[in-house]
Amino acid sequence: MTEKSRFMIELISRTRPFVTDGAMGTLLHERGVEIDACFDELNLTQPAVVADIHRDYIQAGAEIVKTNTFGANCTKLERHGLEDRVEEINRASVNLVKKVIEASFKEVLIAGDVGPLGVPLAPFGRIQQAEAFEIYLEQISALVDAGVDLILVETMVDILAVKAAVDAVKQADPHMPVIASMTFTRDSRTLLGDRPDEVAQRMHEFGVDVIGVNCSGGPAQLLRILRQMKRAVPDGYFSVMPNAGFPEKVGGRIMYPAGPEYFHDYALSFWRNGANVIGGCCGTTPAHIRVIADAVAKTSPDALVTEIREMETVAELEQEPALGKSKLAEKLGAGKFVIAVEMDPPRGLSTHKRLAGASLLADAGADVIDVADSPMARMRMSPWAVCHLIQKEFDIETTLHFPTRGRNLLRVQGDLLAAHAMNIRNVFVVMGDPTEIGDYPDASDSYDLVPTGLIRLIKEGFNAGVDQSGGQIGQPTTFFVGAALNLCPKKPEREIHVLRKKLDSGADFFLTQPVFEVEKAHAFMKTYQDQYGELKVPILVGVLPLVTDRHARFLHNEVPGISIPDQIQKRMASAGDDAADEGARIAIELIEEFRGDFQGVYFMPAFNRFDMVAEIIDQIKA
Repeated sequence: MTEKSRFMIELISRTRPFVTDGAMGTLLHERGVEIDACFDELNLTQPAVVADIHRDYIQAGAEIVKTNTFGANCTKLERHGLEDRVEEINRASVNLVKKVIEASFKEVLIAGDVGPLGVPLAPFGRIQQAEAFEIYLEQISALVDAGVDLILVETMVDILAVKAAVDAVKQADPHMPVIASMTFTRDSRTLLGDRPDEVAQRMHEFGVDVIGVNCSGGPAQLLRILRQMKRAVPDGYFSVMPNAGFPEKVGGRIMYPAGPEYFHDYALSFWRNGANVIGGCCGTTPAHIRVIADAVAKTSPDALVTEIREMETVAELEQEPALGKSKLAEKLGAGKFVIAVEMDPPRGLSTHKRLAGASLLADAGADVIDVADSPMARMRMSPWAVCHLIQKEFDIETTLHFPTRGRNLLRVQGDLLAAHAMNIRNVFVVMGDPTEIGDYPDASDSYDLVPTGLIRLIKEGFNAGVDQSGGQIGQPTTFFVGAALNLCPKKPEREIHVLRKKLDSGADFFLTQPVFEVEKAHAFMKTYQDQYGELKVPILVGVLPLVTDRHARFLHNEVPGISIPDQIQKRMASAGDDAADEGARIAIELIEEFRGDFQGVYFMPAFNRFDMVAEIIDQIKA
């Protein structure tokens, strides 16, 4: 029997689950380490503090101890200027655990702890799959070479990141056992919307030895998730490592409400429902692990009769948002070059991928996210919900697309009040796509207001504190109203006529269709200026980054209002496998030509390529 095969041999033959340790960060913070310090570096700078925690967990009954390397990958260490010390920090952690185990005179296994990279993978982030694999391989190779018994890949939010890490384990040592563990949101989905059964099935396909769930909420939630995972992979091995309840902020500190005794019955219930490895995550202490170890040691496998009443999580009451003005209006008023990005709502219930995209865009420096309403007349979630969730989760404002088609006068006004109550201040008024081209061609296509009428209703009515009939609505709204503009129309005089009507109605800003013909756009603006003088209302020019040659040809030939010059089409055709990079370069060139003449850009990412837009934003900001 080799040392590296010991975990799997015992796992298969045991009648009781393994007990692991609990939180490391929680105890380090309690012992005076600043919360924003690099915990992994403490293996080098304060090894005694880390060793004391390992020792306490072993004395409490932990049979598997995790190395203090949760953030010891180069992307996380880079934040502390330690990206060149990945191998040194990981090796030091393993050697530290070995010394503590040797001094304990106990048989304890070492799990090389591998956490997420701290940055999302494409298409919601900038790290590609191959790059993630290399980053994980660097850390995991150091842990394997230092002599761990297994690798624990934990607190993962993206199943593709799990695959990259598992592939790295197999590359480092094909025989090294691996536990892969995901974390879930309050709705028992991953951050990207995957269900527990889907996660379990995918992990099984990846060749994960033990399928896990950790962190998330408290034991009650993880028990439900374990059951779903077990049903999906009945013959699998499973690990469960819950937080000590949902975290609460008390007096400026993060506190976990579940005490050690609360874990006794849940440990038995985890075991009864198929858990082979049981431990703790955030907020758990050696006292929690001692309770788990005692429960497992003192209960006969034939006597697992504990029943747990699963408590429903009480939804938090949301405070009514305070009235405020549009940040977009303030930025445009200050002369800032504004970056807006369009996002389509999901077709189903899950908003996780959209929120991941919003997080990436906010981090890249976008100023506002525009959420479309039933684009192409296809059934989608209401954009109000997506706007509300984005603004609630991230420090970025949204613009609500507000089509008049399909809404009567009652619904229009009710929807506006609802949007304002959810702290949405920017609305983009459009006619909307006809239902005949969408999922429900027989759906009602009627409307009481055209866009200019709705703009006037908002600016002269709601923003003045009255509705369409002149009745009081209480405090006036503070909507900032946008309208559509085509800078490259086939009939410029007609477009200018419509533009004038929108201006007269009170439009505050304009978003344009995608523009690939810069000279035509400038010619249109000169025609307007010659007739009416300078247009002082801000314009955000539409930018649609091309992804492939086929994408470019489709837009040019089949999408009304979009014309792509031959020169750009030829560049995309000759780019081959680098077409997306060429599309990004074209977008950057177009933006540079618009700078100075327009007040911003309005990105329309194809195929939800938010990562591509984020890279473009980085370059134009530089």
